[in-house]
Amino acid sequence: MTELEKLQKHIVRCRLCPRLVQWREKIAIEKTRRFEHWQYWGKPNPSFGDPEAQLLLVGLAPAAHGGNRTGRMFTGDRSGDWLYRALHKFGFANQSTSVSRHDGLRLQNCYITATCRCAPPQNRLLPAEIVNCRPFLIKEMEILNSVRVIVGLGKIGFDSAVSALRHLGAWTVSSKLHFTHGAEYPITNKLTLLASFHPSQQNTFTGRLTEPMFDAIFRRARKLLLTSDSLRT
Repeated sequence: MTELEKLQKHIVRCRLCPRLVQWREKIAIEKTRRFEHWQYWGKPNPSFGDPEAQLLLVGLAPAAHGGNRTGRMFTGDRSGDWLYRALHKFGFANQSTSVSRHDGLRLQNCYITATCRCAPPQNRLLPAEIVNCRPFLIKEMEILNSVRVIVGLGKIGFDSAVSALRHLGAWTVSSKLHFTHGAEYPITNKLTLLASFHPSQQNTFTGRLTEPMFDAIFRRARKLLLTSDSLRT
């Protein structure tokens, strides 16, 4: 078993945040009518993807009836519909949809993680819960040493990536990195941080995030990786 696999097993057993444990397990029992025949996952979501990935995505947290049901981040909800469509379009996934963790989805040169691994009530995390989960993200970023582009999905995902990078000593400048959609920050000569609005229904239904806007993030990520590859050859 690899170090990354051991970490994911540890994540799935985590019970550090009582509020999140109570909520995720309550939802898994009560369910919702349209998924009443599902056996909900009801545990922390492990991260997943290509362990040699050059692209790392940092999201917020599983949705109550999305990842908390399916056991895989961005799977079985509207945010995932947007994300996997974009990843497939730019060659980072073998299919454009994901409905369960057994549906054959494979990420290619991409790895997906999150600020927090448990579904929070009203999709709102407490600061202490973010802090509790941060060591998992830091450890993943230590292990995933092929990463060349990080995309922070939403301000919380972006800020979590920045905090982890600072902890790892990859970003030492004291000036604040501002979150705006499409913002691009060179962290080192080998690593770039991109910011994107989260593909939540709140953003996509209101038009704050459009499909061309979201595609532009992954088009830029692909270009940065191709440039990085050409510089190494």
